[in-house]
Amino acid sequence: MLTYYSDDHHLHHGKCELIDGQLMPCFEKPQRADHILARVKNRQLGEVRAPRDFGLAPIERIHSKAYLEFFKGAWASWQEQGGKGDLLPFTWPARTLRRMIPNDLHGQLGYYSFDGGAPITAGTWQAAYSAAQVALSAQAEIANGAHSAFALCRPPGHHAAGDVMGGYCYLNNAAIAAQAFLDQGRRKVAILDVDYHHGNGTQDIFYQRSDVLFASIHGDPAEEFPFFLGYADELGEGAGEGCNFNYPLPMGSTWETWSAALEQACQRIADYGAEVLVVSLGVDTYMEDPISQFKLDSPDYLAMGRRIAALGLPTLFIMEGGYAVEAIGVNAVNVLEGFEGA
Repeated sequence: MLTYYSDDHHLHHGKCELIDGQLMPCFEKPQRADHILARVKNRQLGEVRAPRDFGLAPIERIHSKAYLEFFKGAWASWQEQGGKGDLLPFTWPARTLRRMIPNDLHGQLGYYSFDGGAPITAGTWQAAYSAAQVALSAQAEIANGAHSAFALCRPPGHHAAGDVMGGYCYLNNAAIAAQAFLDQGRRKVAILDVDYHHGNGTQDIFYQRSDVLFASIHGDPAEEFPFFLGYADELGEGAGEGCNFNYPLPMGSTWETWSAALEQACQRIADYGAEVLVVSLGVDTYMEDPISQFKLDSPDYLAMGRRIAALGLPTLFIMEGGYAVEAIGVNAVNVLEGFEGA
């Protein structure tokens, strides 16, 4: 399986995030991608290539120009103000406040984010931009006839909506790739999100559309981040009604419970008649993940890959979460090897 990867991810290394009421070292750190890349090479999964540059146009198909302009220029604005350290929001337009874009940088950051887990640093824009190009390059391989490809993206993307960052995510790599398939002539694309946390950004982007089916297996948002999206009764709206399927599971779920949800999601994808599959590949479902509460073990990821392969679809894997750094390479590559060996 061909892997696309960019060293630019090292340019994004946040010093802290707001979690559990404290500023803590970021769980989303460069070593995550480094360990996966090392495992890809160690297992001789296939060639590793640098991405092509497709420019901003395919990113603008998902993200608003105003949001992109803000994100691209935020660090420079912060420096002009004499800012020190990471740029993090501290206020948000809550339900009782107006939804408007202030002139002040911090007001704008609050408007364009939904939590304190997406620090902006000097290299964040370039890292996120390059991650999108990694996804688009792997997508192009499948569009040109490859059966599968792996986009080793960092930072991840599935929490980012069209004009909102959060949850370590800035640009929605999976959504950008799915839209590229559609723009190049595919009529039906499925996105399967297997990350522990619900892909709220991806759901929001496609919620009113019938050309993308979104299925997500994740921790119950009644108890888990992102809390405000990912419930089973969210089935899509308008043209998208019946094209959104969430499988929220309780804390402590094992492979037996998790794989039953995967079976349901795969059946939905098959019934939908998808022409191509995008997998938001999070492996924070692992039993030792420091911020997640499922109990999957490393061999389970081989079985996950085999079940996804049974769909028989051209499949693009896009890296999302996974924060047990020492095991992330084994678990992510196990999915890919399970898929390849099926």
